[in-house]
Amino acid sequence: MLPFDIQEYQERLLKTKEKMAERDIEVLLVTDPANMNYLTGYDAWSFYVHQMVVIIIDEPQPLWIGRYLDANGARVTTWIYDENIIAYPDYYVHSDVYHPMSFIGEILTQIGHGNRRTGVEMDSYYFSAKAFMKLQQALPNAVFTDGDLVVNRVRIVKSTQEIAYMERAAQIADKAMSSGVDNIRIGSRENDAAAHIYYSMISGTDDYGGDYPSIVPLIPSGKNTGVPHLTWSERPFEDGDSTIIELAGCYKRYHVPLARTVTIGTPDDRLQQLQPIVQEGIASVLDAAKPGATCSDMEEAWRKSIGRYGIEKEARLGYSVGLGYPPDWGEHTASIRRGDETVLEPNMTFHLIPALWFDQYGIEISETLRITETGCTTFSNYPRELIVKHPFLMNQQSGEIS
Repeated sequence: MLPFDIQEYQERLLKTKEKMAERDIEVLLVTDPANMNYLTGYDAWSFYVHQMVVIIIDEPQPLWIGRYLDANGARVTTWIYDENIIAYPDYYVHSDVYHPMSFIGEILTQIGHGNRRTGVEMDSYYFSAKAFMKLQQALPNAVFTDGDLVVNRVRIVKSTQEIAYMERAAQIADKAMSSGVDNIRIGSRENDAAAHIYYSMISGTDDYGGDYPSIVPLIPSGKNTGVPHLTWSERPFEDGDSTIIELAGCYKRYHVPLARTVTIGTPDDRLQQLQPIVQEGIASVLDAAKPGATCSDMEEAWRKSIGRYGIEKEARLGYSVGLGYPPDWGEHTASIRRGDETVLEPNMTFHLIPALWFDQYGIEISETLRITETGCTTFSNYPRELIVKHPFLMNQQSGEIS
């Protein structure tokens, strides 16, 4: 079931240990499920309970420590030897008396690593304040340090196989976007469009199926297009509505996000004026994205482009993207914004989302891009434009009389 060759996992482990050495970390406790997957292949919906992968700098194999119920999942989906898969009893789950971090501390002490310099992913969604407190109590002789983003920074440059999986995710994204656009019509509801998008994301293509994405489809419509990160309601679409669709195709946990803006009927003057500005800005960023440039250089190209029209964007322009689990498909490392001096390298991948949001309207046209040896390329083939649906044609297609 491993999606990558064991040698690739071992190379990832070696690079992680090099990062650990740079930060003087002897034991790294990995709780981000994307990082657990990246290093071992572990893939299950078990991140609602405490679990971790333990990387010991002078040991050849990681440890997987998690719930007894999930241990067989670790045996099935990882390359770790069975003896390195350690399970805690179920009475540790959601207990007021027992805590999994106490169990983990006991294990590390028993195998002789209870007094080492130990890195924890301080800003992980899955590592709570209480978990850290219990871990400190269980390992009183350990020296704790921030191990946040150690693995994430290894992940930022993708392998050939990772890029191949993202190319498949892009095809799924294109198909899901087409399904969403097709189902934005007068009288249909936002949730109906979301349902069709989900079907396309999971059914995938004739050659391969899709995974669940880390973020649900975002479908703000009408006056809510100025409000990012809304999902959907049961509100019916109306003549004159504009709708933003942001989604991602996902394959083997690798994401390719994509956003487009759709209007029913002739778009208002504001959107018509914004479309070429956004398109021009995207083109300027893609021209600037090349090995040796920085994330800040990409943002500067965008800022100068839209600045000619008197427009400013407060939010970042994009972020490194790839392997992910809920609640986010971003990698939490490089951001396309002023001051981020991350130097671009071939096979870095970014979601470029130059959206412009105003009080009661907005426009999103996004691309996921890959840095190549000489420049960059985009994963999606979906037309980069404001999508206009004419009510008269829609009624003809549905057999209604306009």
